[in-house]
Amino acid sequence: MKQTQWWKNIIILQAVVVVYTLSSVVAKFATGKELFSLPFFLFYGLELVILGIYAILWQQMIKRFDLSIAYANRAMALLWSAVWAVVLFHENLSGKQIAGILLVILGTMIVNTQQPQKENKKEEEAA
Repeated sequence: MKQTQWWKNIIILQAVVVVYTLSSVVAKFATGKELFSLPFFLFYGLELVILGIYAILWQQMIKRFDLSIAYANRAMALLWSAVWAVVLFHENLSGKQIAGILLVILGTMIVNTQQPQKENKKEEEAA
């Protein structure tokens, strides 16, 4: 796989992870509604729809990547969940949480930059 295509796929994979984190956002909105009320069921129904969409998209992503790469990128859900917590719910992040998120980002970047190099070596050996 060419390096530009690799990075396009990584961006698509991150978009799929964002879809996954949106299910948690909708679930949090549902918790603010009266139990078994219409808004409660609407939010939880929307959560199920989002998870269904995510499941279909995730299946497509694991066709494009080794499972280890896909799951390493899925860890970025921590970042996106933190973004939603701060932006939508005005929550504060502690220094430890920020450090942990930065560590996950660093690890994901290492995994993502190593994989195109491995792919290029395999293509060179095959030629």
